[in-house]
Amino acid sequence: MDDLNAWWAALAGLAIGIAVGFTTRRARLCSFGAIEDALVGSDTRRLRVFGLALGIAIAGTQFLVLTGLLDPQATSYVPGALPWIGIAFGGVMFGLGMALVGTCAFGSCIRLGSGDLRSLVVLLVFGITAYAMLRGTLATYRIAFGEAWALAIPHSGQADLPGLIEPLLGLSSRALLAAGIAAILIALAVADTRLRKARRLLAAGVVLGAGVIGGWLATQFLVDEFQQAARPQSLTFVAPVAITLHGLLLDGATLLNFGTGSIVGVILGAFAAARAGDEFRWEAFDDAREMKRHLLGAVLMGAGGVLCGGCTIGQGITAGSLMALSFPLAVAGMMIGARLGIAFLVEGRALFFLPRRPARSRLGGGRRARS
Repeated sequence: MDDLNAWWAALAGLAIGIAVGFTTRRARLCSFGAIEDALVGSDTRRLRVFGLALGIAIAGTQFLVLTGLLDPQATSYVPGALPWIGIAFGGVMFGLGMALVGTCAFGSCIRLGSGDLRSLVVLLVFGITAYAMLRGTLATYRIAFGEAWALAIPHSGQADLPGLIEPLLGLSSRALLAAGIAAILIALAVADTRLRKARRLLAAGVVLGAGVIGGWLATQFLVDEFQQAARPQSLTFVAPVAITLHGLLLDGATLLNFGTGSIVGVILGAFAAARAGDEFRWEAFDDAREMKRHLLGAVLMGAGGVLCGGCTIGQGITAGSLMALSFPLAVAGMMIGARLGIAFLVEGRALFFLPRRPARSRLGGGRRARS
């Protein structure tokens, strides 16, 4: 029965990952591409799609919370104290690494499914670094720096928006906050005339938001709490990549979980979309300089992702669906880091061992950006 429960959770992750990977690849949706479009090109359409996904995820997730089907404090995103320094600094690191790679961890899975072998190298280095931060040689420094200074949440001891506001108001505000935020985010997406015509983008946003809700349900009800700790989780691509790599190398039994299933599903979904669109192409590094940039970016994303508690999907949508206080800190840090990375690349400034040389925009407009 243990294996059966684990298989159900893994299969649920696989199914959700396939749906998300397929629609995201077909829509050429990328979180870093959305940030670059908005900051450099003043085009907010892809950013609005992520807002649509977040709005749907908030509406569904908060419904689960209000009906007692999900306890936010049982997740890793709503602790009693907020390690704000680690989250903010880790977000900047992740954003900078994302700029150097040209996409995030989720985007690397999409690219790998499309035949980009550079993403295989990125995911390997990313996973190794993330695991070292989680449970390896760097874990001591993570705890000493990232978790030492945590801000205790007064009164409620719950690091989400309702936990912060409700003690001040003296009444329940979760339903009103969820409805208001979700409505605004969804309205910002559907109000854009050009975006309404981009059906693939809208479909990707809807599926991504629904996938986060499905993840909460799958890990809440398909895991036997008598056999293992029932800690609800949903889509994220930091710790699951690290744990998947560890499982492949050392302990295959740990591969039967929702996170690993979702990673494999995203890669398979992207592969199916690329093949269906006759867009599957094997790609590799152009030169040593490009490889060094990707390796450095992978290390920064791995370390930063663990410090801030997630990636652009894990913090940007999954934590956001819980209205966790870590969400704005992490996302702001990622956007700042991404903006710094864009400036470094566009202006050709040296970054450690990178030579001074004008660089092309890595996402948003190029052919590699669209995966």
